[in-house]
Amino acid sequence: MNESVRPIAIMANEAPPKLKRSNYPVPFFSRMAGREKRPLGDLFGLVNFGVNLTTLLPGGESALLHRHTRQDEFIYILTGEPTLVTDQGEVPLKPGMCAGFPAKGLAHQLVNRTGSDVVYLEIGDRTAGDEGAYPLDDLKAVTDANGQWSFTHKDGRPY
Repeated sequence: MNESVRPIAIMANEAPPKLKRSNYPVPFFSRMAGREKRPLGDLFGLVNFGVNLTTLLPGGESALLHRHTRQDEFIYILTGEPTLVTDQGEVPLKPGMCAGFPAKGLAHQLVNRTGSDVVYLEIGDRTAGDEGAYPLDDLKAVTDANGQWSFTHKDGRPY
């Protein structure tokens, strides 16, 4: 985006949502139907880390259960009561709660098992060479030199 047309400040909930719900390949793509991300950091030209205002509809998932090899992630719950699912158990969250996930740490995801929307901020760095591991799914993710994700089966076969 041209720096001269970047906003100085915005109402976060008025930021345009991502047009594509997920980069996951089929059959995983459909699991993100209940998720809407509004990329906030991109609007301001941030390149070292990303910030999304994310809404999970009832039944929605933030991502597949995953961990990163190089990138850290942080979430802050604004509204609703999601469940934080990790490879060590589940934690109910409520507004005002936050959680952080260092690289190579717990596999994690948020799920909305309630009848109301969940809205949260997610912040993550954009360290090059990151990989995503998915302990419950036959999926592996790697970033290319431009920071774009590509996905394969765990044995390396493409989707």
